[in-house]
Amino acid sequence: MTKELPAPGDQRRSQLLRGVLDLCLLSLIDERPRYGFEFVEALAESGLDLVSEGSIYPLLSRMERAELISSFRAPSQSGGAPRKYYRLTDAGRAELTSGRTVWRAFSGQVSEVLTARSEEQNEEQGDQGA
Repeated sequence: MTKELPAPGDQRRSQLLRGVLDLCLLSLIDERPRYGFEFVEALAESGLDLVSEGSIYPLLSRMERAELISSFRAPSQSGGAPRKYYRLTDAGRAELTSGRTVWRAFSGQVSEVLTARSEEQNEEQGDQGA
């Protein structure tokens, strides 16, 4: 049995996502209460299909212990066992607001560095070819 190699960039994407996965989950919960597998589906629909349930549940537990989210049980719409849903607390909403502010500033700064360096290199290469 051969082990499938990760696609180029998947490891970097996974590392980047790990740093902001809590904010992604808080944002999804802010839309509406969700249960575990719904997070995997929503992230995959957004192109973040690198996340498994095994990554999400421990993070949900930590966020619940930190009182950023709370949980409740509700009947399954498919008629199965009740599901555990998560909703934001006031502290979670404040954390999400703060995290969005930090993310916007940080991602803008990273984009500035990556774009500026790329443009400088292109200009230098253009000058050398002339």
